[in-house]
Amino acid sequence: ECQIPLCYKCTTTKEHRGHVFTDLEMVFDEKVSLCQEEIAKIRNYFEPTSQDLKKDIAGDVKEIKKIMEGLKTSMKAEAEAVKKLVDTVTSDNIERVNKIEQSLLETLYGQNQDIDDYINYLNDLIKTFYSYLSPSNIEQLTFALNSENLIIRPIPETSTPVPPVFTAGQYSKEDVAKLLGKIIVPNIKPENRKIKPMETASTQLKPTGKQRKQDREKYDMKQTLCLSSSVTKVREYTVSGVDSVFQISLGKSGRLWASDEVGNLVQTDLQGNQLKKIKTRRGYGYHTVTQDGDLIYTDTDNKVIKRITPNNTITGFIKTGVWKPFGIHSSHINGDILVGMMTSEEAKVIRYNKTGTEIQNIQSDNKGHTLYDYPHYITENINGDVCVSDYGKDAVVVVDKSGQHRFSYTGQGSGFHPYGLCTDVLGHILVCDAMSNTVHLLDQDGQFLSLLLTQQQGIEYPYSVCVDDENNLWVGHYNTNTVKVYKYLQ
Repeated sequence: ECQIPLCYKCTTTKEHRGHVFTDLEMVFDEKVSLCQEEIAKIRNYFEPTSQDLKKDIAGDVKEIKKIMEGLKTSMKAEAEAVKKLVDTVTSDNIERVNKIEQSLLETLYGQNQDIDDYINYLNDLIKTFYSYLSPSNIEQLTFALNSENLIIRPIPETSTPVPPVFTAGQYSKEDVAKLLGKIIVPNIKPENRKIKPMETASTQLKPTGKQRKQDREKYDMKQTLCLSSSVTKVREYTVSGVDSVFQISLGKSGRLWASDEVGNLVQTDLQGNQLKKIKTRRGYGYHTVTQDGDLIYTDTDNKVIKRITPNNTITGFIKTGVWKPFGIHSSHINGDILVGMMTSEEAKVIRYNKTGTEIQNIQSDNKGHTLYDYPHYITENINGDVCVSDYGKDAVVVVDKSGQHRFSYTGQGSGFHPYGLCTDVLGHILVCDAMSNTVHLLDQDGQFLSLLLTQQQGIEYPYSVCVDDENNLWVGHYNTNTVKVYKYLQ
C-alpha cells in the first residue's frame, strides 16, 4: 500500500501492520521486464522504422536533386535559345550598319576624288597662264584671254554625310523573365510519410505466454539454484574437424560451434557428429551465436565481422575500419553485439545493435586510463555488466552497462592468464586460467569464490567455457579437441 521498499524488521512496525508485502526482487524483475520490453520496442520498431524513414528521405534527396538538375538544364536551354535569337538580331543590325557605312564612305570618297581632280585642273591652268607671260607671246595671250578654256571653272559642290542613329530597345528584367519562363512552387501541402503502425510490431514485441512462463521458470530456478558442494562431470565427447577447442558457443537445439587456433570452425550435435565446417582465413575463430541462431565470427585480417545464417549464407556484416576485431559476444538480454578490437596502439570494446549500428564505445575509465590491452574473450552478465578477458593486462576487466569500470580481477597470486569466460543464471563469472589449468569462479562483484575446476577434475589447458540452458558448464581445451561438461549448480 505504501509503495516503499522495506527490510524484514520494518514489516513488523505499527505503521505497516496488516499490509500486503511483495518480494522486492520480484518487483525489480517485473520492472526490468517492462524496461526490456521498452528497449525491445525501440530496437525492433522505433529504431528500424526511423532507419527506414532515413532511407526514404535519402531517396527523396536523390530524386529532388535529379528534378532540380532537370530544371536547371531546361532553364539553360531556354536561355541558350534566347541568346541565339539575340545574336541573330544583333548580327542583322550590324550587317545593315555595315551597308550604310559603305554607302556613306563611297559618297565621301567620290567627293574627295572630285576635289582632287579640280585641284589638278587648277594646277594645269596655272601652268597655261605662265606660258603666256613672255612678251613674245603677246598675240597668243590676247587670243587665249578671249578663249573659254581659260575661264576658271567653279569649285565642285560637296555635302556632309548624314549618319544613322541607333535607338536602344525598351525592355526590363521582367520582360526578359517572360521570355525565359519562371519557376512555380505548387501550393500543395506536403504529404506525411507513411509510418507502419506499431500495432503489428507491438504484437511481436510483447512476450508470449510461453515466454512469460519461461521467464517465470528462470526466476523460480534462480530462487532455488545454488552452488553444489561438488562438481560432477556429466559427459565428454570429441569435436571432429578441429585440433583444439579454442572457443565454444551453444546454438539452438543443442548444437555446438567450436573453433581452433588455425581457422577451423565446426558445428556438431551433442554426440560430436560434425554438421558443418567452415575454414576461416586464419586465427582463432572468435565467434558467437545470435538470438536468431546465426553464427557471427571475426575476420581479424580483413577487419570485418561476418555472419553465417542457418542456410549457410556468409555475408560481411560489420566493417571495423583500421581496428582488428577479436573477441565477440551476442547479448542474451537484447541481442546487442559486443566486440573487442585493437590497433597496434589501442584497444576498445564496441557495442553494436542487431543491425550492425555502433551504439557504444568503451575504451577508458572516468580518469582517462585505458581499460584494455588485448580483449580476446568477451561476455555479458545478467545485470548488463560487460566482462572482458584481457590477455594483455592478465585480468578480467568488468564495466557496467554504461561503460563505467566496476572492477578488474587479476587472479589468486602470480601467473594468471585469463582465456575464455562466461556467466551463469546466478550472475557468477567463470573464467579459464590457462597458466594454472583451472577455472575460477567469481561472484557478480568480482569476489573470488573458488577454483571451480582444477587438474584433479581432468582439466588441462582450459581455453573456452559456456553454460547451457540446463546450467551445465562446458569446457574446451587447447591441447585436445575434447569438450567436457560439468554440473556445478543444484
